[in-house]
Amino acid sequence: MDKNTYQNYTEILKQELIPALGCTEPIAIAYAGAKAREVLGTMPASVQIRCSGNIIKNVKGVTVPNSGGLRGIDAAAILGIVGGDPSRQLEVLQSVSPEDIRQTQYLLKQDYCTCSLAEDVENLYIFITVAAGEQSASVEIKSHHTNITKIIKNGQVLFSQQDPASAAQRPKVDKSCLNVRDILTFAENVELSDLAEILQRQIDMNTRIAQEGLGHPYGAQVGHTLLKYYDASDVRIRACAMAAAGSDARMNGCPLPVVINSGSGNQGMTVSLPIIEYAKELGKSREQLHRALIVGNLIAILQKYYIGSLSAFCGAVCAGTGAACGICYLHGGGYEDISRTITNTLCNVGGIVCDGAKSSCAAKIAASVNAGILGFLMAFHEKNAFQPREGIVQNDVDSTIRSVGRVGREGMHATDIEILHIMLGN
Repeated sequence: MDKNTYQNYTEILKQELIPALGCTEPIAIAYAGAKAREVLGTMPASVQIRCSGNIIKNVKGVTVPNSGGLRGIDAAAILGIVGGDPSRQLEVLQSVSPEDIRQTQYLLKQDYCTCSLAEDVENLYIFITVAAGEQSASVEIKSHHTNITKIIKNGQVLFSQQDPASAAQRPKVDKSCLNVRDILTFAENVELSDLAEILQRQIDMNTRIAQEGLGHPYGAQVGHTLLKYYDASDVRIRACAMAAAGSDARMNGCPLPVVINSGSGNQGMTVSLPIIEYAKELGKSREQLHRALIVGNLIAILQKYYIGSLSAFCGAVCAGTGAACGICYLHGGGYEDISRTITNTLCNVGGIVCDGAKSSCAAKIAASVNAGILGFLMAFHEKNAFQPREGIVQNDVDSTIRSVGRVGREGMHATDIEILHIMLGN
């Protein structure tokens, strides 16, 4: 692998596998609110928010972390304004105090914050304006959850940047060069010292919240249910349960951070926890686990590159596919085995819809991981795969991934709109 590709793949993982506290959409709103107050320089007297439909969809039903159980766009924005630390970005609500929560609860009962749908914008779009007297400040976020593209104070543009990489002051990466064969080559040859810290952080944080989800009655307790009514001695069940339990906790206000993938905590847990569980079952070394996580994370990121940040296509499917590839890698699977695993999984559960972040995400995660394990068993042990021209299966795995991405990005656009109308009662 040439040096530029190696550095690009390494930087992709460094930028993607970052900690976040709570579901990333309400956290992005809280971050925008905290930043807007910082720019204003005082506590606002009023707040106005405009968001894309996908942001509204993913915030409506999820609990804002460290909020005492509050839900919704206004709760996320106000808590960010009252107690958020914008320097912590996706962990903006980490240091919220009980008094901040009480103040947020009070302001929610006042005519303090108004929210509206922003039309004809990117799927991930937030524009928040805060005002106090004659002073005002606005913050715009596009494309990525911490990508501030515009800052305005008193009508004067203080900052404007449309390039996501430059705006976030990160080295620019090129995800278009991702492909299955190079991902496997990279995973085999990368110096693990370049990535060990972020991979171990993913293991530690995501395992901890999964254990929290299993140990406490969060949400619909999907992870707990799997272990109670299925065979908990079966690693396949434990792999599904761990990923689901992490989502049980995260979607229902657990204040523990996770390491995300493709901008999503649910996807970060879904891709990593099954691989971690299988590595324990198989007695694999830390090095083998880290290399398998590299495979799984990059396969998930590859799929999401073609689908886009937010859509009606459930991202747990991409992450479950990535997890299955990591599991296949732990068993010694090569390019052909992993290619078949991807095809088998995507052509099974590739139609699961995203109707926002909430408790049922855990069940979709369990279904996606289960489908991924089935796809792996078919591919690795039986050498079976769905064939080209059966549905959307193409002649090679990368073309199949692009086809599924097209379905999620373009084909499900109308579905996304109808889901939003239903959620808003239209």
